[in-house]
Amino acid sequence: MRPLLSRQHVSGLASRRQQCGAAIIEFAMVAIVFLAVLIGIMELGRWLFTLGAANEATRWGARLAVVCGSSESAIQARVAPMIRSAGTLSVVYPPSACSTDCMVTVRLTGAKFKPLIPLFPQSPDLDGWLMPDFSTTLPREAMGSEGANDVCPP
Repeated sequence: MRPLLSRQHVSGLASRRQQCGAAIIEFAMVAIVFLAVLIGIMELGRWLFTLGAANEATRWGARLAVVCGSSESAIQARVAPMIRSAGTLSVVYPPSACSTDCMVTVRLTGAKFKPLIPLFPQSPDLDGWLMPDFSTTLPREAMGSEGANDVCPP
């Protein structure tokens, strides 16, 4: 009587089982590296988005200041949702006796970026990483847009 499986076939099955275990370990090692890179790319994207939003907030605040002539508190209230971090937004208007080259400057200082993923190193003060200061300076205009309307805050 012939055996159902030959010795070569039985040893081939055993080596396949061992290879299956090696493939799982290799997949786990590659998956860890792939996920770490993927999460790092997502955090880098969030950081770049935060930098762009902070820059846009100062630009928009300066535009509101030159077109609407709004108070500093009104500009801060309109720009605050864009910043999403604890920072100081200041508006510097020209002197009242300014006749030519009057400039309005909006500056954001002390804004911080806090990573969502705990794998990344935390900042020393645990509030987030300090972002660079942003500043936008525009020439003062008189567009007659003062008052409560869709563009200018009340």
